[in-house]
Amino acid sequence: MRWHFRQAWLAARGNMTAAVATLTTMTLTLLILGFVVLLTQNASRALAQLEAQVEVAAFLRDGTDTQGLLRRVRTLPGVQDARLVTKVQVLEEMTRDYPYAKDAADLAGNPFPDTLRLRVARVEDSRTVAASVSRLEGVQDVEYGAGYVDQTVRTLSAVRGAGYVLVGLLLIGSLFNILNAVRVAMYARRNEISVMRLLGATRGFIRLPYLLEGVLLGILAGVIAGSVLYPAYVQLAARVQTLAPVLPVITDPQALLMVLGALVGLGALVGLIGSFIASGRYLRELE
Repeated sequence: MRWHFRQAWLAARGNMTAAVATLTTMTLTLLILGFVVLLTQNASRALAQLEAQVEVAAFLRDGTDTQGLLRRVRTLPGVQDARLVTKVQVLEEMTRDYPYAKDAADLAGNPFPDTLRLRVARVEDSRTVAASVSRLEGVQDVEYGAGYVDQTVRTLSAVRGAGYVLVGLLLIGSLFNILNAVRVAMYARRNEISVMRLLGATRGFIRLPYLLEGVLLGILAGVIAGSVLYPAYVQLAARVQTLAPVLPVITDPQALLMVLGALVGLGALVGLIGSFIASGRYLRELE
């Protein structure tokens, strides 16, 4: 194994330009990848927080069979939970926020209707559930904050989707960079590889130094990217929390270290796969 590590080092040193170019590209790729992953996770967390807060409120007509309607809405697709809030309870809630509401109710009667409050399984289901509930007999009106919820869901979903696409493209780009670097290294040492083949060296024996080179470049790129990403993200997260405290920004050091560890592991994996494909293809061409 020591011989293979030495050969990997010689291969990298002999093609220093290609190795540095690959290392630089992989570092930048992993750096952007890590930032996109954190951005995507923050968008997912914001979406989850929004899901936990969104309620569909169905205002009922007087004389409606509230318990029967409650049982029915609980069976609707997308409804996670439903509860009945009577008009008396609604008045008590309003009185806590607006004390004069109780005085007005004493003079003119309770103006608030019985209300069904529904929690949806996914925030994207709010519109569908609201439409289904509005068609039920006894429901006078439905409210779920359509403008705010729909716009927020579209924005967060677009950010999350774009993040996934960008992550995929960056990984493919890193893979091709490794392919090219290993291919250049093997081409530079083609005479040595030909001699080894003539002497009966196995494909695995010849490929191992290049696999090690790819893995080491990937690990080194992941470490450098993590070293830059961690302090930059911490400062950015602190600034975002100051400007928008309501956003659930990820600041847990353990969660951040997991992302950085995943970057190092991903760099090693991409390096291994790229080296494996490139070395295998080159050896097949020689045969």
